[in-house]
Amino acid sequence: MHAEEYRCRGKEVVDYITEYLTKIREKRVYPDVQPGYMRDLLPENAPTDAEDWETIFQDFETVVMPGMVHWQSPHMHAYFPALTSWPSLLGDMLADAINCLGFTWASSPACTELEMNVVDWLCKALGLPSYFLHYHPESKGGGILQSTVSECTLVSLLAARNDKILHLKELEADVDDSVINSRLIAYASDQAHSSVEKAGLISLVKIRFLPTDENFSLRGETLQAAIEEDKKRGLIPVMLCATLGTTGVCSFDSLAEVGPVCKEGLWLHVDAAYAGSAFLCPELRGFLDGIEFADSFVFNPSKWMMVHFDCTAFWVKDKCKLQQTFSVDPLYLRHDNSGAIDFMHWQIPLSRRFRSLKLWFVMRSFGLKNLQTHIRHGGNTLTQELLQRLTKSGAMFLIPAAIHTKLIVRFTVTSQFTTQEDILRDWAIIQQTAATVLARDSIRQMEL
Repeated sequence: MHAEEYRCRGKEVVDYITEYLTKIREKRVYPDVQPGYMRDLLPENAPTDAEDWETIFQDFETVVMPGMVHWQSPHMHAYFPALTSWPSLLGDMLADAINCLGFTWASSPACTELEMNVVDWLCKALGLPSYFLHYHPESKGGGILQSTVSECTLVSLLAARNDKILHLKELEADVDDSVINSRLIAYASDQAHSSVEKAGLISLVKIRFLPTDENFSLRGETLQAAIEEDKKRGLIPVMLCATLGTTGVCSFDSLAEVGPVCKEGLWLHVDAAYAGSAFLCPELRGFLDGIEFADSFVFNPSKWMMVHFDCTAFWVKDKCKLQQTFSVDPLYLRHDNSGAIDFMHWQIPLSRRFRSLKLWFVMRSFGLKNLQTHIRHGGNTLTQELLQRLTKSGAMFLIPAAIHTKLIVRFTVTSQFTTQEDILRDWAIIQQTAATVLARDSIRQMEL
């Protein structure tokens, strides 16, 4: 195709995306296909000759789309949020067009510099410790945008392992690294994400999952007891992965309690994958009590903050501990600005995408006030609107109640004439009204 034709096709794709997202509610959320469904729809071999765009895009509609789970549907309630926004989408389109590989500062200065500035913005917006900042006179740490929280958990464990081995070899230089590694043990609660277990498998570090309290929270005394027990067994505690917002029940480990315990030689890694976006709101930062003990912190703007996947914000207290774990120095990657940040030394892969562009677009397009409003808009606000609509309808009379700061609709049976049919009728009205409230809210969010 010539340049003009590519331009026309690009406009068509943008129009298609717009229609897809604005009419997403009409689509079936989960596809009616079976494993291997695509095999009979595609030829056995790649085409020898070029095919025209109309044929390719028609196959996209008939082959690909029928097998898609529509994550942006308002009826998608599985897994975790994967919210998007127009600023993020446009930022990602530009990043894809530029297609830089920002492994060193020299490979794309703007890619590295924008990332450093944006993660500092985000660090301050969340109320995280200043030692996570790139640009702070007393900080030795900094942040980076990675692909997933799972990757960051592994990176943290590898850095903690390496730091512990280096420290112990100062005391006993002749001991082999593998001998020390065989004695290392890391901890997480029994509610922690499966990526912690996978990180242990890859790093060959034992992972011990600890019981939680009645609120599914890991407490300090539980961690302390486990450490003492394992030390008696000749093991070497190396890291705790604490979770703020667990996958199963969105519970929160007590950083204020486990933090002081970790201060005695454990790397404290904080996984706030889902709930981290909530800390944009100062009134929701109670769960951050004890964050000053953290060696690393990670969350996903790609979940709740309307930034496209992949975009995971990861901070470390001491960047040297990452660099001593992942640094390589081949001649072809060296450059004259040796004092600059080279993010290839902060991660497992070499190459990296220009992720900061979409995050920058989102933070500027919405501003912190609108992002805070987005975080706050659910829960109590929608419940209040539901209650007002139900009461105004005259079909039933309900009153609110509160559990701590969470508003609920109180439904009681107060008449001796109430039957099962009455309850089912009222429940159907509540469901229909709630669906209307959520639908209107979804439209408001897309227009935001």
